[in-house]
Amino acid sequence: MQKSGGSVRSKHIDFILADLLSIELAFFTAAILWFDHIRNDLSFYWKIDIAIVVIYIVLMLFARFHSSILKRGYLIEVWQTGLTNIGVISGVIGVLFVLKESATYSRMVFGLFFVFSNVYMYILRCLLKAYIQSRFKSGKINSNVIVVSHSETVEDFLNALKADNNGLLTFVGIILLDGKESGDTEIGGVPVIKMANILEFIKENAVNEVYILAKGEENGKLSEKFLNMGITVHIGLNMEMASLPNIQMEQKGPYSVITSTINKGTLLELFIKRVFDIFLSVAGLIFTGLLFLIFAPLIKIQSPGPVFFSQKRVGKNGKIFKMYKFRSMYTDAEGRKKELMDQNQMKGLMFKMENDPRIFPVGKFIRKTSIDEFPQFWNILKGDMSVVGTRPPTLDEYEQYDPHHLSRLAIKPGLTGMWQVSGRSEITDFEEIVRLDNEYIRNFSLALDIKIFIKTFITVLARKGSK
Repeated sequence: MQKSGGSVRSKHIDFILADLLSIELAFFTAAILWFDHIRNDLSFYWKIDIAIVVIYIVLMLFARFHSSILKRGYLIEVWQTGLTNIGVISGVIGVLFVLKESATYSRMVFGLFFVFSNVYMYILRCLLKAYIQSRFKSGKINSNVIVVSHSETVEDFLNALKADNNGLLTFVGIILLDGKESGDTEIGGVPVIKMANILEFIKENAVNEVYILAKGEENGKLSEKFLNMGITVHIGLNMEMASLPNIQMEQKGPYSVITSTINKGTLLELFIKRVFDIFLSVAGLIFTGLLFLIFAPLIKIQSPGPVFFSQKRVGKNGKIFKMYKFRSMYTDAEGRKKELMDQNQMKGLMFKMENDPRIFPVGKFIRKTSIDEFPQFWNILKGDMSVVGTRPPTLDEYEQYDPHHLSRLAIKPGLTGMWQVSGRSEITDFEEIVRLDNEYIRNFSLALDIKIFIKTFITVLARKGSK
């Protein structure tokens, strides 16, 4: 989810978190080494620690600390790390000077902080770059992209996009708008696909984004088509922009494009959401360990087999991941599902059945209390899921999706969401779930996330909405 200039920075949230971690480690190290000299003023230094974090965040919002960070060499990274820390330490000194507190604090602490912050930040940035680059090579975090244009412009447009690519984009298909389509041809090493096959192609290739360079009204019609599938759309500027949601402007080589998405959310909102996910997932995993000690023996006794149930689910923009739960059904549950389909109480693609015979006794309790969901905090910590989002579909559900169903995949799936706190036991129409999920995506805000989280907590305590 991004808008208004956040597209570049929102791709570097991991580096922002790494920088903040290095800053905190550096300040802690400096305080420990100079502890004998500052022990009587510790409360002052905690205030300065908070000020340093705030100053970094403010500077980061205006400066381009991480511009092309994945392309930068290791020597250039030394220079960029130094500039970042010079900005932070200058901001701190400026604040102390304005507040007339500069004589209160030890200069040695700030000197040590500056040295260690450079060292820690450089090491963490390099390690994170190496990790991300290895993930790029494995194709696990790339954004799969389709390019849509006319035959006379598509090659130049594709080359410009490739030249501006820092490894985040993988070009998986080209659609030609002038009828020169062939499944056997390639342009710049990217296969040409037919518009008639686009739905199946998007499902099979987990397409995240589409770049469109078209003419006149074509832009509007194409953008609407892809936006309704939850795909982020980048479009040439030769069109009327008023009807597009959450617009931002970008430069791709010589081409100026506007980007539109059904999601909205600033970098700061995304940053806070991810930090919230991390902290809550760590706490949730600790609690999951305690629940394991209690329920693992009961699950084993009532239904011999694994304690955890894992299943492939479809995440953001069609990326497949393995989701975990405490097992609440007998081990042959998936095989018996076909026998029970005629008793499905859901209208649409999902399956729900009251008094499902596949659930063993203690399984009914852990599902009623939502205890079975706690292992998903591991998915949240890994980044496959978020605390609040949409329900991740199973593979068989996803294969049956119509184009408008794909919009549910425009964000990370969540442990809880809009439809879960809207009486999920009473909802029997899949289209109503799609509507509620889209309502959440289009109206995303941190306040809405907090509201859903609180309502989830109340719902779980009251044992409502889960059967």
